[in-house]
Amino acid sequence: MSLDTDSGGFGDAAGFADAFYPLFQRVFDEDGDFVGSVDEKLTAARMNQPVELYVSRAMGVGVLVGAVLWVLGMLVGWGVFALGLVTAESVGLGIPVDSAETAAFLESLTVPAAVIVGGVVFGSIGFGMGFGTLLAIPYQRADARKREINMLLADAVSFMYALSVGGLNQLEILEAMAKADDTYGEVAKEFQSIVQETNYFGTDYRNAVRQQAIETPSEDLAQFLTDMLSIINSGGDMERFLYDKKEKHLRTAKQQQELTLETLELFGEMYMTLSLFPLLLIIILVIMSMLGQGQDFLLTATVYLLTPLIGVGFLVLVSTVKRDEPGDGYLEPGGVDDHFVEEQRSGLLHLGLVEVFTGDFSVFDRIRSREGNYQTRELLQAPHVFFRDNPLFTLALTLPATLVLLGFAVASGDAPLSFQGFIERPVWATFVWVYIPAYVTLIPLVFFYEWHQIRRSGITNKLSDNLRKLSSANDTGQTLLESIRTTADTSTGKLAEEFDVMYAKVNYGMSLREALVEFNNKYHIPRLARTVKLISEAQQASSQITDVLTTAAQASENQDDIDRERKSRSRMQVAIILMTYLTLLAVMAILKLRFLDVLAGLTAQAGSTGGGGGGGGLGSGGFAGGVNVDRLSVLFFHAVTIQAVLSGVIAGYIRSADLISGMKFVVILLSVALGVWVVVA
Repeated sequence: MSLDTDSGGFGDAAGFADAFYPLFQRVFDEDGDFVGSVDEKLTAARMNQPVELYVSRAMGVGVLVGAVLWVLGMLVGWGVFALGLVTAESVGLGIPVDSAETAAFLESLTVPAAVIVGGVVFGSIGFGMGFGTLLAIPYQRADARKREINMLLADAVSFMYALSVGGLNQLEILEAMAKADDTYGEVAKEFQSIVQETNYFGTDYRNAVRQQAIETPSEDLAQFLTDMLSIINSGGDMERFLYDKKEKHLRTAKQQQELTLETLELFGEMYMTLSLFPLLLIIILVIMSMLGQGQDFLLTATVYLLTPLIGVGFLVLVSTVKRDEPGDGYLEPGGVDDHFVEEQRSGLLHLGLVEVFTGDFSVFDRIRSREGNYQTRELLQAPHVFFRDNPLFTLALTLPATLVLLGFAVASGDAPLSFQGFIERPVWATFVWVYIPAYVTLIPLVFFYEWHQIRRSGITNKLSDNLRKLSSANDTGQTLLESIRTTADTSTGKLAEEFDVMYAKVNYGMSLREALVEFNNKYHIPRLARTVKLISEAQQASSQITDVLTTAAQASENQDDIDRERKSRSRMQVAIILMTYLTLLAVMAILKLRFLDVLAGLTAQAGSTGGGGGGGGLGSGGFAGGVNVDRLSVLFFHAVTIQAVLSGVIAGYIRSADLISGMKFVVILLSVALGVWVVVA
């Protein structure tokens, strides 16, 4: 049996899967529940592959990985005896023996048994890793699609309702929804499947809707499609149905946000406990060291391994709950001249319309070169504007600058290259290797990122109010363009200025749709993109779209309510994280002042009175078995520095689901830690 399928990154995947297909037939029932479940997930994940070949390929990968680890396991089983790490005499199961010959025979079986057991254990683990990892992919992708569909469903239903109000029939609504993948992502792809089944396979659109309700990974969308199908079959009022569904899903979005915030509150309480665990462990290890039973490795691992792992693990845990906004915010101007699409991509890395013609004639190559020079000149004349719109590009300058500074520090001998150098000058060495790179790279990034966010918030803060004004003006009989002019004249702020610009562009010959898309792509905010998409689609049918504008305003106000609740609740979580860090910093500073420094004084006093003899092995900077006070001081400082970075990143991510937003907290907490340690050190 040989079926053509996507290679999926495994070379000739079809041939590879064919090789293991007989094994699949022996192990699995093709009509069984397991195969059926994988088939459903492949469909839900939009992975167009036959389930038989996919599972066969997974088994093949599992066998290969298992074989590699099987060999490795046998080598490990043989090596522990060959290298003398374990002896055959030291291994025994307590089996009673009657004679020396029996004991010798059992002892001779120890190494072969270890080799066999090692191979079986490692091989089983390898097969499970290979087979399980490949099978987990469709489940993970289906779950990701389900998450995005549920997040966008409320806005997608509002979009469909607006189209229904605009006079579109059922089929036109389905087609418009299918074309809106630039805004509604995975929801639009579900409707694409319906339209494609209808257009290319001759399936009745009712059956296509029914089938998609079965295949979609989202239960909410499946219920919506099922209910819509009943309205279609009964000839009910589609507009009223969509209105009711819109109201329902807007309420559901708020309820889901409430559940998310409650979960984050629980996580905040968990973090307060988990982040203090390394501190308690450090104290215990220091006390054990005083008793002569401590190990330097455990203390070092706690600071440099356990503390980061707890922070990263908590960040991953939060990311499973915290929902970032899907989509990049850009709109594709469908139905507009392709040249306009190219112009929208114009920038330093893509020079716009001339890219279409480059290579055909030399004159276009010269134009492209001139355009590149012009774009570069514009960037050099106003670099702050470029960095405001692209904050991450600041790293292209700050990272090389950091490397240069570190190079000079190393060359001049100011940057120690050994841990002993950190012990001798803990604050200065850490400042050179950690704080200077952090300040040089993060301060410009934070500045331009916050500027970028303030600029975008100038649009979204008044979006709901201006949509209400547009709706009211349109309700008086004004066209959409006239409503835009009226709203611009009676409003203030950045959005009013953009309405003025939009009105001027249309007066100079640009279509209103192009002006709307250009305005959206200038800021590329996902929330704004959904609003602009709704308005631009509705205004093509009529300029009197009061109900559509009202729907857009209601959706925007619902988003405002969700954002306000999220900021209010997340503010408490951020406060908990920051206060937890400050508590940890205070405790570490007190330990340094009232514990390490006092013990160092006692050690020095004992050394001077004891003359270096006896005294339990006291040495320079050490006590109770040679524990180095200066080394502990460095570890304490590094612990609070690492915790500052982790706490800042987590606080920013909880607040806005963006790692970069946490960089300002990182800079603040690092500065506090440095200031405190300069005093206590």
